[in-house]
Amino acid sequence: MDAKRFLVVSADAALITDLAWQIHREGHDVKYYIEAESDREIGDGFVPKTDDWRAEVEWADVVVFDDIWVGDDVGTGAFARELREEGTAVVGGTPNTDRLEEDRGYAMDVLEAHGVDTIEHHVFGDFDAGIQHVREHPAPYVIKPLGEVQNVKRLLYVGTEDDGSDVVDVLRAYKKAWGHRMKGFQLQRKVEGVEIAICGFFDGDRFIDQVNFNFEHKKLFPGNIGPSTGEMGTSMFWGGRNKLFEETFGKLEDWLAGEGYVGSIDINCIVNETGIYPLEFTPRFGYPTIALQEESFESPTGRFFYDLAHGNDPELEVHNGFQIGVRVVLPPFPFDDEKTYDENSRNAAVVFGTDSHDGIHLEDTKRVDGQWRVAGESGMPLVVTGKGETMQNAREQAYERLDDIVIPNLYYRDDIGERWIGGDGDRLQAWGYLGPQS
Repeated sequence: MDAKRFLVVSADAALITDLAWQIHREGHDVKYYIEAESDREIGDGFVPKTDDWRAEVEWADVVVFDDIWVGDDVGTGAFARELREEGTAVVGGTPNTDRLEEDRGYAMDVLEAHGVDTIEHHVFGDFDAGIQHVREHPAPYVIKPLGEVQNVKRLLYVGTEDDGSDVVDVLRAYKKAWGHRMKGFQLQRKVEGVEIAICGFFDGDRFIDQVNFNFEHKKLFPGNIGPSTGEMGTSMFWGGRNKLFEETFGKLEDWLAGEGYVGSIDINCIVNETGIYPLEFTPRFGYPTIALQEESFESPTGRFFYDLAHGNDPELEVHNGFQIGVRVVLPPFPFDDEKTYDENSRNAAVVFGTDSHDGIHLEDTKRVDGQWRVAGESGMPLVVTGKGETMQNAREQAYERLDDIVIPNLYYRDDIGERWIGGDGDRLQAWGYLGPQS
């Protein structure tokens, strides 16, 4: 494939540096735009930059948006739709697909309208009404904030008490501490089972045949303990249109085609012996999921996304075993504390024990005079990946690679992939979800 021109747009924080770097390394022309001033140094020394993405649209063969959020109730889906109407090939969403993530009530309505089973859920704009509901219908619930604060991960609360008393206590606390910003929330009935995400790439008309199944690790500490983060690591494998796919995205394919959606879209679910229950959408790239997906691509990344954006019936060859990705973080992650970050993490050197950078993927990193350094404000410099014929093989490769990385004060979870080995895989197989759809 001849070199193509990719304009990669981070309309808020810099999230997709690694994909831009990978496409650039394959010989394509890349221009990377980062809106957030605090993040603009991310990717320096790795990827060519631009400070005005709109001025580069005519230059680009493909425009890639990394996230849905811009601010002030404006999402990148509006930009992507505008560009498509002008004839530009875009990897990105639409206002309605953006809304799948922003408005959980709307997302559940879309699922139900297309015959997808959902967990009992209720949206409230008033804390007292939510508390009254739990008292009248005692059960364990999950609290999911809506609107402005939905990405404050520590506000998501998973109830443990059968009578819902802990959920009532948390809602009372949120009313006092967050009532001025938390304008709404969803109460979702807690369901026990295996948490698994189904992820597909949509080309505007249909899903490609390769389907990704991944397992998120949101808590900060091993054993799923501690505060919630954006993500500490992911394990995954690729499969076909099995029962998990057909009972979720298989029913939404026509709706997504009507929207003209192009890109990665993920639906996180709880599954058990009685059914598949969607929890939430990610109508964009997942992080660090996309870095791990790149690691498992066995065909060129740039060509795949070019063909995806142009509706050229993209082909994707992938590693057929298992893969894991581990996020390497620094203080004060996942919290914001400028003094702690300045003293412990800002501009820290990233040192490698070997010359090989296999399995090393960029997040908040820059390169200065050949030296990798921590960049930005978030304390998430790297994702380290591994793959193998078994999940254990993938774990061994990833953690061997991690042993060769030196950054003062780094930390990470050392149990990514263990849930699969510990029984999740056996349960999914026993329930009949992983075989080919007949």
